[in-house]
Amino acid sequence: MISVIIPIYNSIGQTSSTLSILKKNPFVSEVIVLDTGSTDDSARVAESYGAITVKIGIRSFDHSQSRTLAGKKATGDILVYMTQDARPVNEYSIENLVKPLFENEEVGASYGRQLPFNDATPFAAHLRFFNYPPESRTKTLKDKKSLGIKAPFMSNSFAAYKRSALEKVGWFAGRGPCGFKKRIIMGEDTCAGAKLLMAGYKIAYVADALVYHSHNYTAFEEFKRYFDIGVFHRMENWLLKEFGSAECEGLRYLKSELQYLIINRLVYLIPESFFRIGLKYLGYKTGNIYRMLPKWLVRKLSRQVHFWNSQ
Repeated sequence: MISVIIPIYNSIGQTSSTLSILKKNPFVSEVIVLDTGSTDDSARVAESYGAITVKIGIRSFDHSQSRTLAGKKATGDILVYMTQDARPVNEYSIENLVKPLFENEEVGASYGRQLPFNDATPFAAHLRFFNYPPESRTKTLKDKKSLGIKAPFMSNSFAAYKRSALEKVGWFAGRGPCGFKKRIIMGEDTCAGAKLLMAGYKIAYVADALVYHSHNYTAFEEFKRYFDIGVFHRMENWLLKEFGSAECEGLRYLKSELQYLIINRLVYLIPESFFRIGLKYLGYKTGNIYRMLPKWLVRKLSRQVHFWNSQ
């Protein structure tokens, strides 16, 4: 059985098209919508498509514990996680995504290819092309020598897991010095991917499992996102010890973005590219030292305000 899990918040317009596609999919046994305190009719609309609604308050939501909660309520042997703003390209997206999990017992998880929406900015489009190439591959722990921190990379915007594999590695919890930590600020997918690789599982990237998903972040929104990534890597520093520094990946990204802008005759955006990447780096390094900052400032610099409210 395949269960699809989608956290939502005030997302009637975004979620309806996805739920319509999922309702017609013979491979999907159930859809669980995790309603994180919507103030509109999102939950009611989801239920009209046959989805099961699990309600939690916005202050109770986090990326790891909340997805674990929904996963434990699901009945499927395969758990497909999506986000409310990811839209399957066609009816084969789910089928293609889960295929490696059925064909290879060593594969514990898979994730699909994200394509930018038509209105994506060049920066948003390049990010998708950089992270989600057109070639499929299967990653193992040995790949950390060549891929570094990209070896455990996954995205719960469109990913599938064997339930048994998730249970074995402690679901989406982080790994603190005193054992598993239930709450982490973000990166729950990468945490799970790392633990799966370290437990001997493989991760499949499935390039023909397609969804549309992109964000037109402003430069300061990107600063906040990378601040949170810096916090995540500080809190879960075992990831960098095991797989290597994230800063080398940043240099590779800079080169790729410059090439993308040149090839697409967008040279006039190169100054903005340097500005954005500089802000990302500043955000990341600031997030790394979040413990030295006053809590009010941390809340202001972070996109995950609800996470800090529970700290």
